[in-house]
Amino acid sequence: MTIFIKYKRALNPGNWIPVALLLSVFLSYGQEKEKDQEAEKAAQVSEKFLYEANEELARDNFEDAEVNYRKSIAKDAENATAKYNLGNAYYRREELGEAFTRYKQAGETGRSKEEKHRAYHNLGNVFMKNKEYQKAVEAYKEALRNGPTDEETRYNLALAKEMLEKNPPEDNKNDKDNKDKNKDKDQDKQDQDQQNQDQGGKDKKEKDQDQKDQGDKGDQQPENNKDQGDDEKGQNEEDQNQEGQPEEGEGQPRAGQRQLSPQQIQALLDAMSKEEKRVQDKVNAKKAKGVKVSSEKDW
Repeated sequence: MTIFIKYKRALNPGNWIPVALLLSVFLSYGQEKEKDQEAEKAAQVSEKFLYEANEELARDNFEDAEVNYRKSIAKDAENATAKYNLGNAYYRREELGEAFTRYKQAGETGRSKEEKHRAYHNLGNVFMKNKEYQKAVEAYKEALRNGPTDEETRYNLALAKEMLEKNPPEDNKNDKDNKDKNKDKDQDKQDQDQQNQDQGGKDKKEKDQDQKDQGDKGDQQPENNKDQGDDEKGQNEEDQNQEGQPEEGEGQPRAGQRQLSPQQIQALLDAMSKEEKRVQDKVNAKKAKGVKVSSEKDW
């Protein structure tokens, strides 16, 4: 008889990988389940504080109500109802800044459309009280996106639009004023430019006329200058002629003539004497030549 002996195969290390993954998933699932249990427990505690806060607020005990609302939110940050109710408590006390913060938180963390609708509706009311009509319009629109059948929100939206039309934002008003001012400045600049242009044309015309008058005077000036030059020239020539002729009774040279030195005067006199002697000798010679010579003496 043949006997078959069974044996275990060698373990492959790779076979441990799926086992590790399964263990990791199991542990993660356990952790998530534990977190969910803790979150559920925190939510229950949060609801307990919310209930107590509502009771305190109903008895007009705002301080205790505020404390319990804050405890409720601290236990469950996703409790939109606690934020919304705390916002209402602030709104009734006209603490609009705190109300705005809580309504905004409620709108962002609300899980249902109804929670979002209520939060944005009351957020629009805060903006209306602050006369921020543009923001109120946007808030009411967001409320209607989450609750389109709410006639109260629709009425508030129409009122906000009407108030916005009557009271535009300061930025738009400033833009309009700036546009009007810029328009006035542009008009003033155009008027000034036109005035400068007209004045410039007038000045140019007067300048051209002055230049024309100066040109006419310039055309006449050379003739006068010519006559005057001729007169001056004739006068100068006459003066020169007179200067060339010594006046009677004056032995001194005129101003402007070169003064002769004594040596030059003596040399000039000697030369004149010699010239006079030469001329005299010549005359005498001519006389002697013209007289007949007698060969006999006179008796």
